[in-house]
Amino acid sequence: MVNLCSDNVAGALPAVLDALVEAGRGAAMPYGADPWSARLDALVAEIFERPAMVFPVATGTAANSLALACLTPPWGAVYCHDEAHVMVDECGAPEFFTGGAKLIGIGGRDSRLDPQALRAAVTQAAGSDHPVHVARPSAVTITTVSEGGTLYAPADVAAIADVCRTFSLGLHMDGARFAGTLAALGCSPADLTWKAGVDILSLGATKGGALAAEAVVVFDPALAETLAYRRKKSGHLVSKMRFLSAQLVAWLSEGRWLSAARHANGLAQRLGAGLDTVPGARLVAPVEANMAFVAFDQPLSDGLRGRGHAFYPWPAHGPQAVRLVTSFETTDEDVEAFLADARAIAAGR
Repeated sequence: MVNLCSDNVAGALPAVLDALVEAGRGAAMPYGADPWSARLDALVAEIFERPAMVFPVATGTAANSLALACLTPPWGAVYCHDEAHVMVDECGAPEFFTGGAKLIGIGGRDSRLDPQALRAAVTQAAGSDHPVHVARPSAVTITTVSEGGTLYAPADVAAIADVCRTFSLGLHMDGARFAGTLAALGCSPADLTWKAGVDILSLGATKGGALAAEAVVVFDPALAETLAYRRKKSGHLVSKMRFLSAQLVAWLSEGRWLSAARHANGLAQRLGAGLDTVPGARLVAPVEANMAFVAFDQPLSDGLRGRGHAFYPWPAHGPQAVRLVTSFETTDEDVEAFLADARAIAAGR
């Protein structure tokens, strides 16, 4: 049985587990005044090629919501793709954390926000004859890897940032699978974020090999104090912060985060290419990172599930589409077993 529902089904990298054991030996100052948190600050500054303020939290929803709360007032509008995780899968948390800001979904091919559509929407809102009756444009959030498995290259981010600069909007990046984008494109973290115009990043490690660790990385110093207070007030300032920071340090050190992402991306490519040759299966989107979107006919879908394989339906790509997600823990044998069963079912065996 191969579980391809999500990269959240995977465990943790051995180095992350070892780091937690080491961090659990002895006493350390609380609330981020510990050696692991200091090391994390230095490591992030090195990786992103500039000083940045790092705020570890336990979940991606908290990271996204806290970040957006720093960019918009309660009467503001946050623009995102209409398939974005903040729009569809966070139970109104961004609205809750912001005190009521409005999320506005905008279309775009391949699950990426379209800069021209964004500009048109913001222009319309900003040009209202009665601005007090309209949620004030305040921020934009983009996701890479997107919900559709596609990527934003630095030039794509810069095009969005150009709209943000025109209208004085903050730009947030949901990087739950940020490492997967870097591994696929070969660009630097700096090129994909602050050099392209990103103000604040949700850096996700949980999907990439941590147990439960994300970080809000703030590139605009003016936002740091606000985020510090919001994190505390919302209950996300962890007292034993070293256990979050230790995970992130281990994950980022020695290129582990990128190695894990490259592994997952490579297996998704193999899986997608293999399934595209199976009768009854068809790739419905390019495999750009660690997600393959495939349309299965009903007998093939039922047969794979009947043999114990697990995956989610993905109606955004069509009524027969499913999402298959690989992780750092997925093996060559897992991919071959899934493909072998798909071929056998298609052949009537």
